[in-house]
Amino acid sequence: MAPILSRRSVLLGSLSLLAAPHIARAQNYDDLLFDSPETPDEEMQDPGAGPDMEPGFERDPDLLPPPESPVDYPIPPVNLNKIPQEFRRQIVPFEDTEWPGTIIVDPRARHLYLALGGGEAMRFGVGVGRSGFEWSGEAEVGLKRKWPRWVPPIDMVSRDEKAAKWANGMPGGPENPLGARALYLYKFGQDTLYRIHGTNEPSSIGKNMSSGCIRMLNEDVAELYRRVPIGSRVIVLPAQQA
Repeated sequence: MAPILSRRSVLLGSLSLLAAPHIARAQNYDDLLFDSPETPDEEMQDPGAGPDMEPGFERDPDLLPPPESPVDYPIPPVNLNKIPQEFRRQIVPFEDTEWPGTIIVDPRARHLYLALGGGEAMRFGVGVGRSGFEWSGEAEVGLKRKWPRWVPPIDMVSRDEKAAKWANGMPGGPENPLGARALYLYKFGQDTLYRIHGTNEPSSIGKNMSSGCIRMLNEDVAELYRRVPIGSRVIVLPAQQA
């Protein structure tokens, strides 16, 4: 039987998050290389030019927030034989400490839970932030996108030719590292710059790879997207207390 995420774990995590003075986010983009699979997990949605941008550069306001792809591409199924059993989608016992529809991420175990009520949750395997960029906090789903556009951080655009090609965003689609769906996490009405999203690299599930964000199999994030509305509560537990 799968282990039950304990009430103590959730409460301790929530208390530590309430004590945090601000939203944690990755501070050093020097480690975020454009050709690294971790890179696209962070976006900057500032429509103006940053201090290191080329003079006169501005985001296209029509592309912010990033729009959906006009094409809803089919999602090919993943060969689950290549995904360890513990990271496959499944219904597990779950203490009813949160309202049904709440998302709880346990980064140490690389699991995401969707509380269903009745002592159960749907559990998904995820890839989570690597050391130094692990995000924790309470937020809500503020925006949802199918086949989301990826917008690179503005300082990355100024120093990386590959990122500059997509200064106003890489169109959504099967080649986009954000995958088939994205849930944008907001706190106090502001974008945290962190996402729950798909991936075109299924082998990253169950690993500490992404820089600050939470990645899922495309078919799993599509199921989560279908089940959770805007405003759903999200709790990402601190890795050391998860």
